[in-house]
Amino acid sequence: MPSTPYRPAASPGRERPGGIRVAELDLDGPDGPVLSFRPAPGTAADGAPVRGGDEVYALVRLRGRPVATVVCRVPPGRDPADAVAATARDKLAGRAPSAPSAHGDLPRTSVVVASREGADRLARTLDSLLAQDHPDFEIVVVDNAPVTSATEDLVRLKYGDRVRLVREPVPGLAVAHNRGVAVAGGTVIAFTDDDVVADPHWLTALTAPFADDPRLGCTTGLILPARLTTPAQILLESHGGFAKGFAPRVYDPRQPPADEPLFPFTAGSFGSGANMAFSAAALRRIGGFDPATGTGTPARGGDDLYAFVSVLAAGHRLRYTPEALVWHHHRERWQDLMNQAYGYGAGLTAYLTALLARRPGLLPALLRKLPRGLAHARAITAHRDTGAGCTPGEHGTQNHPWPRHLSHLERRGMLAGPFGYVRARLRLRGVPLPGVADVGVADAEGGR
Repeated sequence: MPSTPYRPAASPGRERPGGIRVAELDLDGPDGPVLSFRPAPGTAADGAPVRGGDEVYALVRLRGRPVATVVCRVPPGRDPADAVAATARDKLAGRAPSAPSAHGDLPRTSVVVASREGADRLARTLDSLLAQDHPDFEIVVVDNAPVTSATEDLVRLKYGDRVRLVREPVPGLAVAHNRGVAVAGGTVIAFTDDDVVADPHWLTALTAPFADDPRLGCTTGLILPARLTTPAQILLESHGGFAKGFAPRVYDPRQPPADEPLFPFTAGSFGSGANMAFSAAALRRIGGFDPATGTGTPARGGDDLYAFVSVLAAGHRLRYTPEALVWHHHRERWQDLMNQAYGYGAGLTAYLTALLARRPGLLPALLRKLPRGLAHARAITAHRDTGAGCTPGEHGTQNHPWPRHLSHLERRGMLAGPFGYVRARLRLRGVPLPGVADVGVADAEGGR
């Protein structure tokens, strides 16, 4: 039976009763039978199954491997799994089944989760981390500038010695991450946030590439929405959310990608801080995360971007692997989305300021690449305000307009980012920070 075309039920500015249901579908091949159909792990606690009439955003797996997302409406009276599977088969038509990824011995890994007064959401993150199929890892929770004892009470009372707790009194995500780096015992250090649910295979998929590539400095993975219940969540996901698609990719400073003229300064395309891992040695050699960047500082963000570019500039490779999946709880309110838009802009220019302040040797490479990079960016952003639908769908479909006031907030943030970084640096003067030694880097063009 052919799939039912998806038609949006409402404009993005109006509430949708029940929102869009988030689910995952596993098929036994591109045109094979359904192996499983269930709510996404981040929404399973809500209890209600997908029903006829529901709008559904589904991750499609082939024998467990993430390959695509689809959006459709389940016709009344039709089996939801059958309806979503029909849409998925249409999308995957002609695709050859891919072999499962093989890997060697997995490295000893530390998982660092920084949290600031996030005990209400941290438990579901820790539960998902303790269910990982990786054979050798530790979990480190960094309690960042706590006001109450809620995080400490949760970890000590519920998780005991299964989760290690450390306290970082200086506020800021980068400072908290550096505290985690300072105490981590793994040869690989993975990072995620306290508002995600990790797929059971996440840590294995994220860290396996380090066993096969001695030049690998960083890996990133796929981030999908755990819930799409509000217009703000739907709008964010329609413009790509935090996802970077389903195609694996390797970024190598010795072979710059032709489709990214500003490489390696286009750090936002590499991944996001909620799903990343580093060689511990490489991360420590670059000095860890710049403590004047990130959430919780006047810079508002950019800590992950700074680390990505610094690792690449030191000559290491970076690999994006969509098999490493986490489900992210997007912020629900329009005010949260406005704050995010401003923070994205501020974090972008703050991280560039941090790079040039701490690694001035990168300035000639940036200036050489800037003209082509700006032309490329204009060509991409010219399409942002087109379209009239309301479909999260594939990564970056942008099927309804990004409100202009959010674009204005991003631009305001970009103007403020350098000043925020300077203010953060001044605030940190004389403040004792986690000891991660800084070193020089190789030229951004070629590495070592």
